[in-house]
Amino acid sequence: MSKFQLYKSDRKLAILIDPDKHSADDLFDFIKKVNKIGPDYILVGGSLIIESSVDEATKLIKSCSNIPTVLFPGHFTQLTDQVDHVLLLSLISGRNPDLLIGQHVLSAPKLKELSKKLIPTGYMLIESGMQTSVSYMSNTTPIPSNKADIAKCTAIAGEALGLKQIYMDAGSGAKHPISIELIDQVSKSIDIPLIVGGGIRQVSHIFDCWESGANLVVIGNGIEENTSLSIELSRLMKEKTS
Repeated sequence: MSKFQLYKSDRKLAILIDPDKHSADDLFDFIKKVNKIGPDYILVGGSLIIESSVDEATKLIKSCSNIPTVLFPGHFTQLTDQVDHVLLLSLISGRNPDLLIGQHVLSAPKLKELSKKLIPTGYMLIESGMQTSVSYMSNTTPIPSNKADIAKCTAIAGEALGLKQIYMDAGSGAKHPISIELIDQVSKSIDIPLIVGGGIRQVSHIFDCWESGANLVVIGNGIEENTSLSIELSRLMKEKTS
């Protein structure tokens, strides 16, 4: 099992799979597409999973792929031991105590079982031009995209609390991705790795995120909406590892 460990010098790519967006047959085909791309990680999860089982989806993914799987849970009911690693998310950009500690308490026995797979992660929602599923479901207000001082101080506070990495997210289907200027300022303000996701639909923007200090870029809807993007991403990963 490959260890999920990011460093400030990293430039890695993850593809996010929301099990609710795929039937079993469709998910099988999508995993084959992901394998051809060859990202560093597969993230699994979503803000609201109704039709699908995270357990079953992850079992299918792992049966078809050797890429390390990382749980990106939208709710404590999505916790599963079928993944290689779990992002233990604390929504530090909001003021909803349920997502700061409440759900962690409810899931404590399961978290104890998963302790060797947990990566404490400060989760920060950034305004993206529209209300996203995660902002609605979390009942929190994202940090305004033009308030770099708030974003920087939030990330610094997360690091001071002992979180191992910061995840800045514009949300699934975001109208606008997080600006490279904001990524740059937040990255420079912390000594722990930075993950960036939401609204990224072009390979050139992945490069921009890396150049600005993102250590892991997460892409999801962009692949499903743009077939040619898969080809470009495959070429990118081959060039990166050559």
